[in-house]
Amino acid sequence: MILGLIGAFGSALCYGIASVLQALAARQTAAVDGLDVRLMLRLSQSWRYLLGLAIDGAAFLLSLAALRTLPLFVVQSVVASFLAVTAVLSAVVLKTALPRVDKIGIAVVVVGLILVGLSAAEDAPVPVARSVSWGMLAAAVVLLVVAVPLARLKGRAGAAALGGMAGLGFSVVAVATRILPGPLTIGGLLTDPAAYGLVLSGALALLTYSTAMQRGSVTMATAPLVVLETVVPAGVGLLLLGDRPRPGWGWVAAAGFVIAVLGALSLARHGELQPAAESRAGRTTTVPPPG
Repeated sequence: MILGLIGAFGSALCYGIASVLQALAARQTAAVDGLDVRLMLRLSQSWRYLLGLAIDGAAFLLSLAALRTLPLFVVQSVVASFLAVTAVLSAVVLKTALPRVDKIGIAVVVVGLILVGLSAAEDAPVPVARSVSWGMLAAAVVLLVVAVPLARLKGRAGAAALGGMAGLGFSVVAVATRILPGPLTIGGLLTDPAAYGLVLSGALALLTYSTAMQRGSVTMATAPLVVLETVVPAGVGLLLLGDRPRPGWGWVAAAGFVIAVLGALSLARHGELQPAAESRAGRTTTVPPPG
């Protein structure tokens, strides 16, 4: 369980670092209309974005290790704290001011995570039917179909809708990762529908969130992502996968989960990573999501 917690916190740290790198690359990226994969191709021409994706990959592997040993509500609340990492790094790397309200937000996240960590129990997964794996693939396909018309929305509505789609995509990634049968083998992954659902939903989440950033404010896009990618997998874990906190610690887990999510939401605008000089000039910066 301790290794799982280390993996979850390491994943949040990596996602925070990757967000800063990807933000620096996204500044010079031209906007797109609709759900256009050319956005990712443009971003891939930046070494900062590619390095950020590599760190995202490391973050995913760390979260994979965590999800194999800890309940989803623990891992997802810890991963949501990547925004606290982004806020701190933006102050250090981009020399942005860190107002008192943001320092309070970071402290709230830390308190919530401490409570969640104290309430965590080692995961005792419930065997799932093959139909659940097919359900993950079906969910990814449905999200893709729904995302296409939503990508035509402009402004705040488009940012919120696509941010929510990204949150649902990352939710599928988390649940699919959790239900992959162990031990993981290449042959097993190639024959498991959940693995394909994981890849499809992850790619869709990256694209929809990056597009959402070009439709409205970072807060508008990030808030629904953080809520959905945290709450939905946690709910699935509690209802279907046998996730439970330590006996007698249910209220501590619930309080810590809510506190951590609220603290992360208060820091959502830090995805913008606006240095002081650029802020005065009215320039904004966008950040691709956590994976």
